[in-house]
Amino acid sequence: MTVIDVHTHVFPQITCREGALLSDDGQPWLRVDGGGAGMMMSGDDEYRPVGEALWDPARRLADMDAAGVDVQAVSSTPLMFGYAAEPGRAADWCDLVNERILAFCADAPGRLLPLCQVPLQDPALACDVATRAKVAGHRGVHIGNHVGDRNLDDEGITAFLAHCARLGLPVLAHPWDMFGADRMRGHMLPWLCGMPAETQLSILGLMLSGAFERIPPSLRLCFCHGGGSFAFLLGRADNAWHRRDIVRAASPRPPSEYVDRFHVDSAVFDPRALRLLVDVMGPERVMLGTDYPFPLGEMEPGATIRDCPGLDDTECALLLGGNAEAFFAAAVEEEELVTEGSAP
Repeated sequence: MTVIDVHTHVFPQITCREGALLSDDGQPWLRVDGGGAGMMMSGDDEYRPVGEALWDPARRLADMDAAGVDVQAVSSTPLMFGYAAEPGRAADWCDLVNERILAFCADAPGRLLPLCQVPLQDPALACDVATRAKVAGHRGVHIGNHVGDRNLDDEGITAFLAHCARLGLPVLAHPWDMFGADRMRGHMLPWLCGMPAETQLSILGLMLSGAFERIPPSLRLCFCHGGGSFAFLLGRADNAWHRRDIVRAASPRPPSEYVDRFHVDSAVFDPRALRLLVDVMGPERVMLGTDYPFPLGEMEPGATIRDCPGLDDTECALLLGGNAEAFFAAAVEEEELVTEGSAP
């Protein structure tokens, strides 16, 4: 059984000078302090202390071996998105980040699947960057769940998602820049409350706006952190759709009929919560995700899946790797073709 973690992060070694490609003052960059320690930086401000697994592929592979993880999908840290920058500048920045992610994954191309990032503030440019990234070898695209006040159901962003569907490029959507931050002071409340709400907002927005009717069903889309609050509150959304015309005005079907349009990862950290998630989404729509290497991630990859009540061996294998194999299937096939074509 292959174990595939679809939700892991990287911050390649990007200097302050290189970060200035994106911003003159709040540029994202990585300060490596030695002894396996580092600091994610935003200009001169320290953003978060981190360890070498975030930028050192050898350390990452050692961790994967110790945890029994065969493959990771590797995506940038949301601090790196750059959605507030001028689009042309952000496109150049994304090209740099994507190049570094490819280099990071080149140490183990069969085990580290690179996901690109794009300047989502300009959907046309984002399409161009995604196309270049796929040609260069990226296996998917990592996006934030909104750009300012534009949610995923924004016309331009849905056009980008349709482009990814045509490219056969899987999309991983990650919450970030959480709303209500002025009321979530301390205790990491933006991560504990804001992120689940952001993800639920994204999913319901795609459903109730009719966006899923406009996006090709071939799009492979995954939401992080178990889809946030979505599964627990789906019944409330369905009830509202049936009882209020203003809820169903743009959506021809109730929310529960769209759960086959996306995947979620398993990062809910409680077997009882995962049981509900599998019941709502179906066992073929949930994939192992740990949020590695951050402290809020699952420290023992797959433990929640293995402890989930009522999962049989076949379903457990789907969640641990089988579903992810299908999610990234075209990319894996392309990688094998490239490998075969480059053999002496």
